Amino acid sequence: MDVRLFNSLSRSIEKLEPIHDREVRMYNCGPTVYGFAHIGNLRSFIVNDMLRRVLEYTGHDVMQVMNITDIDDKMITRANEQGVSIHTLGLEYENFLFADLKSLNVLTPHKIPHATAHVGGMIVMIEKLIREGFAYKTSDGVYFEVAKAKNYGALAHLNMDAETEARVEGTLDKKSARDFALWKFETPDDYGNAYDASFGRGRPGWHIECSEMARDTLGETIDIHTGGVDLIFPHHTNEISQSEAFNGKPFVKIWLHNEFVMVDGQKMSKSLGNHTTLKIITESGFPPLAFRYFVLGAHYRSKLNFTFEALEGAQNALKKLTEHIGEEVGSVNKDYKERFVDFITQDLDIPRALALAWEVAKDASISPADKTATLLDFDRVFGLGLFVRKKETVPNNIKVLTKSREEARENKDWKKSDKIRNEINFLGWRVEDTEKGTKISKLD
Repeated sequence: MDVRLFNSLSRSIEKLEPIHDREVRMYNCGPTVYGFAHIGNLRSFIVNDMLRRVLEYTGHDVMQVMNITDIDDKMITRANEQGVSIHTLGLEYENFLFADLKSLNVLTPHKIPHATAHVGGMIVMIEKLIREGFAYKTSDGVYFEVAKAKNYGALAHLNMDAETEARVEGTLDKKSARDFALWKFETPDDYGNAYDASFGRGRPGWHIECSEMARDTLGETIDIHTGGVDLIFPHHTNEISQSEAFNGKPFVKIWLHNEFVMVDGQKMSKSLGNHTTLKIITESGFPPLAFRYFVLGAHYRSKLNFTFEALEGAQNALKKLTEHIGEEVGSVNKDYKERFVDFITQDLDIPRALALAWEVAKDASISPADKTATLLDFDRVFGLGLFVRKKETVPNNIKVLTKSREEARENKDWKKSDKIRNEINFLGWRVEDTEKGTKISKLD
């Protein structure tokens, strides 16, 4: 099964042709671990997960790498404010992140390199870039000379004749405003977070970290590199220039970028008070997989507007879809599977694939067992946690409590009804009021 993806570099949909037969090597830009991941970050991780699932579903072997940036300006500042080491700070938020990803049913990447474990390799890269004339020293660090790069800005489609849009960083003795830091010499504000190097004691710049970790874990040229659209410039643009200068080879075959998540039509910002995390979502009463379903509903290259009303709709839809999973598993419907493959292999058209799942669910011509098998097969890509629920025997004490609760509701004694519901929950069971009557199920 061939997979076609939109390449941000060529701005066209291209057939994926892995360098190593059916093995796809992909690098996902990971987090800087100094705070909770927001829902925009989480969308990127879910998109990466869906890409991996699609590739594996279509018969590819995948080597997925996601880095952890565990040293940078923000981490050093936050750790100093809290009076802890950057290692302690990073480990705390890394644990929070992977708890979020687990609850979202995101598969764990095969390799998770940390920047601090790869500083030696970064130093080797910088030494070679200096030696071959791609980089130079200034009063505050080592910079990559953009003018020496081939096709700099091609990924971001920059107009190199226009005024620089680069964030101005570093000293005034740079050769050009576009030149970016490979290494920052140690200052008192680093609080000892520095490393010895032949060109001066200091710490790496952000961009060089990913170039080294990608090269070390996946090789000089990789199949797919992913990230949010906000990383196209300067981060991914700079990764390309320094990696190709060092390796003398193309860095990435296909660049895949997902769009932003908006909140109530506005860009997420702490100043606007709309900086939303999974913790906020769950504390508002929504299960994590409702957010995953919500993300699946929009194409990864489209902006996604988050509202709690939309999330509630996703939660209800997921619940109803789950109700179509029976206790017996038959055969996957071949016609539906063929259409499903067409959708997911055409630039990850998950929204159409999800709509197809609802076609299956509502198709009265398919037996319940075959319907279950087909939906479970689709869920290998969706990752929504659909599974066969075995018939449960409700204990007599739960039946008695449920009857008492129904009587309390008939008498409009809501306080007693809620008290009995809490008792049922405490005993490990869930009671739901549906149009068809009271439904009892075991808590997961």
